[in-house]
Amino acid sequence: MTMVLKENAGIPAHLLWTLAVIAGVSVANLYYNQPLLDLMRLDFGVSEFQANLIAMITQVGYALGLLFIIPLGDLYHRKRIIEINFFVLVLSLLAIAVATDVRIVWGASLLTGICSVVPQIFIPIAAQFSTPATKGRNVGLVISGLLTGILASRVVSGLVADFWGWRTMYYAAAVLMVFSFLVVMRVLPDIAPTFSGRYVDLMKSILSLLKKYPPLRIYAGRAGFAFGSFLSLWACLAFRMAQEPFCVGSDVVGLLGLCGVAGALSASIVGRYVKQVGVKRFNFLGCALFLASWLLLFFAQDTYAGMIGGILLIDIGMQCIQISNQTSMFEVAPQAANRVNTIFMTTYFIGGSVGTLLAGSAWALAQWSGVVCVGILLALASLSVTAFTKY
Repeated sequence: MTMVLKENAGIPAHLLWTLAVIAGVSVANLYYNQPLLDLMRLDFGVSEFQANLIAMITQVGYALGLLFIIPLGDLYHRKRIIEINFFVLVLSLLAIAVATDVRIVWGASLLTGICSVVPQIFIPIAAQFSTPATKGRNVGLVISGLLTGILASRVVSGLVADFWGWRTMYYAAAVLMVFSFLVVMRVLPDIAPTFSGRYVDLMKSILSLLKKYPPLRIYAGRAGFAFGSFLSLWACLAFRMAQEPFCVGSDVVGLLGLCGVAGALSASIVGRYVKQVGVKRFNFLGCALFLASWLLLFFAQDTYAGMIGGILLIDIGMQCIQISNQTSMFEVAPQAANRVNTIFMTTYFIGGSVGTLLAGSAWALAQWSGVVCVGILLALASLSVTAFTKY
């Protein structure tokens, strides 16, 4: 019997957990490259800045996918959109695996980023069809799955690369996308579109939402600055860990990603208490954790304790900011869940791309000290938005 979902009526637990798992598996494509950048640099014989562009271009692709693909979830059947994305992902991941020139990796990474937006179709589903009482918790659960995928991707890619080379990771990722495609075809119900009209009208309506609801700009903007600060760390961590006194490779960098389990665990907690604590308080807390993290990453940068502590703090701080803002945005305009998520996540990953680019440039100019400065400035920008607005 075909499953039918009704808005605000509740979502079956087995479907919710499936969305969380597939979200983690698909978002991992964005982050496999982070522990591998130094290996890829050596393989292609390019500079650190050129290797860093692989991560940046992937994030840019994700922002483009969020802007131009996610809104389609309000216009067309979401299941078909998801299936097409998985098909393209298989091709782009295989292209990276067999690439002989870094420019091929750049192009395939752009496609990988564009088509890895599947979790951001799942999150509005959880928000739209959950009961009002469980909305924050369920959104937090899907995001917890997404975060688990992010941290697992770094660990797995680092270990796989250490044993079998970095290309093996991308072959394995392509196989996972085939599996995800089959699961989605089987379990995801067909959800009817909520917008009638042309694609051009759909995109224009995003601008109308931004104009009509000022909180959308605030929520998305401060989360974007924070994510830029967050990715500043991961964009250059592999380069820092390759230096004295660590002198370690992708396997250790990947294992450091396990520190992100604190963020994954905190996501569902934040989602559960957003209404009680308030979005603004969560953002003040998140920014305080960011600043404490960067100070620790600077003053204790030559110790594993300092690096691990900094990663733990910034991961928890990121979830305080992301979950509180993203959940609050869905409540502003629930009738346009996919477009609202487009606004949030496009801004979010533009911020991430800017942070990655600035961190790469800062590394070239001043090594780790430059990266720390970028991270602190972007965290302060996020803090300023919260401090000088009423939302």
